[in-house]
This record gives sequence, structure tokens and C-alpha cells, in this order.
Amino acid sequence: MIVDDRYRLPRYWASVWTSMSSSELAASTQVKRLRYVENLYAHADSLFGTSSLDDALGDLDDVRLAEILESWFISIRNQAYVGSADETRWRTGLSFVTAVVTWLSKTTLPTDRLRHIEGRLHRLSNLYGQLHVRKSKYASQIRSLPASVVEVLYEMLDPASATNPFPRTHTRWLTFVAFLLMLHQGLRRGELMLLTADVVKSGFDDRQQRPRHWLNVSESKYSDDEVDPRYSRPSIKSADSVRQLPVSNTIAALVQTYVENYRGKPSHAFLLNTQQNTPLSTESLTKMFAKISVSLPRAALKELTDRNQKTTITPHDLRHTCAVVRLNQLLQQGDPMEEALQKLRAFFGWSRESQMPVRYARAVFEDRLSSVWNDALDERVSVLRAIPS
Repeated sequence: MIVDDRYRLPRYWASVWTSMSSSELAASTQVKRLRYVENLYAHADSLFGTSSLDDALGDLDDVRLAEILESWFISIRNQAYVGSADETRWRTGLSFVTAVVTWLSKTTLPTDRLRHIEGRLHRLSNLYGQLHVRKSKYASQIRSLPASVVEVLYEMLDPASATNPFPRTHTRWLTFVAFLLMLHQGLRRGELMLLTADVVKSGFDDRQQRPRHWLNVSESKYSDDEVDPRYSRPSIKSADSVRQLPVSNTIAALVQTYVENYRGKPSHAFLLNTQQNTPLSTESLTKMFAKISVSLPRAALKELTDRNQKTTITPHDLRHTCAVVRLNQLLQQGDPMEEALQKLRAFFGWSRESQMPVRYARAVFEDRLSSVWNDALDERVSVLRAIPS
């Protein structure tokens, strides 16, 4: 994506910033960041004319940059409704300006001018870094799906179930495999749709003297314009998202059953294949979960509403549930909290500095999880006991 002005000319410093700082981010994340930066550009244009922000950045005009940032902050803060996305918008714009000024001041200025700009930049960062568009009154809370809801999902999405909301066998298996991989492997939506038909690997573990299975989460060599026809092309979120995950014998067998008997023989290599022989898309997955949500029994829907304050299930809810249960498993086996959190970062593809595991730790203790998740689907009771009841 290229940020451009009303004359369709590229915004120069936004293009530089994107190439320098966003190359490892998923396409969807890059688009979101650039939309926030474009909003800052549009605000500057309305105040000081077209290209005023690029001019102020190029000239290292700290006075003009301060005027632009301060007025932009006020315009965001004075909206009729201010949400968490507005805070992210402000932080992204501030980060963009700070990054560009830092690059320029260190590469193009004589020593005296550099010291002056560094001092002004330090002041800007301290002054505006403390401004918050929205301070939430309530702590952000992550909850796993209630045990009764997970039990209903297992039963309802079983391809042989009479209550399965999908009429075609092909779609039933497609949905079931997607559900299992997100719930048991903790995959993000984009990671799921990048998996290829041969994703599950097998080998003999000499140390444990038994066969083992695993899958690799990484960018696919088939994810280019010619091979992947999807409009919203999935991608890996960041470099930390590339990882290897253990797979249970049961999950490996179910994936193989799907590949050999229900996937069909499409011309593409992606694991999840639709009835039309195209790779499963983001939009299709969203529609699948919308249909699952409206098909929930009344009792399960009430439990979901009472415990999670929501009436629908999303793919990311399965990742939340997996994270809470996996962390509980590590703690139950005796891992210290810090070690457990670091293992969680590796499993779910977070950076070593990510605070996401800490949020899941709170969910573990608040929900008082009491047992370990057993990967075998035929021991479903063990799975359900590891999820809040």
C-alpha cells in the first residue's frame, strides 16, 4: 500500500518509513499503520497545505511538527466517541514522526544542529509520549471460552454430528479441521490459511522412543499473486511468528484423513480448500464462524453471554482458549512463572518482550484452571476440565 495525496502523488516520508520499519509485518498490519499515518498527513494538509508534513519532516522543522502533532491529538481527543483504535492511531503517528526525525538528524546534520534537534526531539517525545487519547476505565481482560461452549463446539462440528450447521460433508470436514488447528495449536487466522496440505511432518524421536508429529508456521512459497488468488492474502504477522509446533497423534491423523478423503484435488497447495476448489479465505472463515455462532444452543449462548459478555464466537477466541490452557499446563508441570511465560511466547509466536503472556497469566488465575489439557480428543473430559466451568 502507498500513501498518496489528493493529486495521487506518494507521501515521501511515509514510503521511506514503510520500507524501513514495516517489512517484517503482516500486510494487514502495514495497511492499518499506513491508514493512521495518512490520517495525520490529511490533518496537516488541512492546516498548512498539501505536503506540509513531508516538508516539516524534511526541513526538521520541530516547531511546525509540534503544531501538527498537538492539533492532531486535540482533534482525535475531541471526537464524539473515542475508542482504543484512536489511541493506537495517535501512537502510530507519533512513532512515525519520531522515527523519521531520528533518522534524518543522525545522517544529515552537522554536530551543533544535531544536538539542537536531538534536544527538541527529546522534548517532543517526553511531552507527547505522555498524552493518551483514551484511558480505559477497565483493565483489558482476556477470557477463554467456557467449557460448556467448547463441549458444544466439539459435538456440533463433528462431521458426523446431526446438529452440524453445514449440510455438505466437504464443508463439515473443512470447518472441523480449521477448528481443531486453531484450538489445539493456537494458530492465528492468517497462519491457519497459509498451511499447505503437507504441513504435518512426522519422524521418530530417539530420546522418547516414539513417533512424533509437528508443523511449521511460516510464510508459504505459494503466497504470491499468481498462485494465491485470495483478495485478502494471508501472511505471517512478524518474524517472531515463524515457529515449529508439536502436533498430537490424534490431530495429525484427522488432518491426514481430511487431506486424503475430503480436501479434493485442487490446483493449489494450501491445506484448507473450499467447495469451489479455492484456498479458504479470510471472508469465508468469518462467515463460517458467524454461522456457527447463530447455531449455538440457547444454553451455550447464555453461558457465553454471562461469562464472556458476547454473543458470537470468533477464530481468535480459540487462540485465547488455547493460550490459557497451555499456560496452565506449564504451571501445573512445575515450571516457574517466568519460564512458563517464555515458553508461551515461543509457542504462540510472540517476541521475547511481549506482554501478551502476562495477560493470559491473569486469565489463568482469575478463572482458577485446575488441570492439564490432554491433547487426545477421545479424553475430552480432560480438555474440558482445563477450561473455566
